Amino acid sequence: MQLTGKVAIVTGAGSGIGKATALLFAAQGAKVGTIDHTPKEGQATIDEINQQGGEGISTIADVSQPDQVQSAIDKIAQQFGKIDIVFANAGINGVWAPIDQLEPEEWDKTINTNLKGTFLTVKYAVPYLKQQGGSIIVTASVNGTRIFSNTGSTAYSCTKAAQVAFTKLIAVELAKHKIRANVVCPGKIETNIENSSQHRNLESIREPVEFPEGMISLTDGAPGSAEQVAQLVAFLASDASSHITGTEVWIDGAESLIKG
Repeated sequence: MQLTGKVAIVTGAGSGIGKATALLFAAQGAKVGTIDHTPKEGQATIDEINQQGGEGISTIADVSQPDQVQSAIDKIAQQFGKIDIVFANAGINGVWAPIDQLEPEEWDKTINTNLKGTFLTVKYAVPYLKQQGGSIIVTASVNGTRIFSNTGSTAYSCTKAAQVAFTKLIAVELAKHKIRANVVCPGKIETNIENSSQHRNLESIREPVEFPEGMISLTDGAPGSAEQVAQLVAFLASDASSHITGTEVWIDGAESLIKG
């Protein structure tokens, strides 16, 4: 499974799943362009790629801002001459709170980052992908797709459900251009996305759900790693998955099958 000669864009590449995927893309031969909202983290990922003999470029953009996203994608395309792979990964957990306590601006921030950010990333990359075909991968979640018991996660879960629908729709629309689109739905993964979370008064709305005793033996209750998700994304980006499109893939060690 190699990506030699490919050019990949990764949003949210400064840490976690985005960073692990950017490093793996580069290790498999792709040139990587990162898009992050802060310069330090994204550049650190590119520095690591360059130190390992790869080639990459770091750009800065708030994925909810059209002009910034378009500028970043154009810069990457101009640097490398094309775009073959888009990993729309940037996202936040945002505020989790009772629906009557969730403020409109808190809702908007989560929707704009997670859902609008995915739309803008894909929108401005598609003209480049249409030139030769390619692969789009979106990061969603088990929340909003298999798990609905995390009360208070309304804004976050809605964006994740919508990302699945978005990906299926563009898979059909873009198939004639030889562009594939798939979505990964991680469960509990060792990342720092919790740093983007704010939980407020959740105890007041939590349902007394009783889950089966014990743990799924595949993981013994341990979270997955960002590198495991990166392996899945790299597969979906590669020609090894050439007949897979419009598909969501859950990567959670089957936890969501008993906790939905």
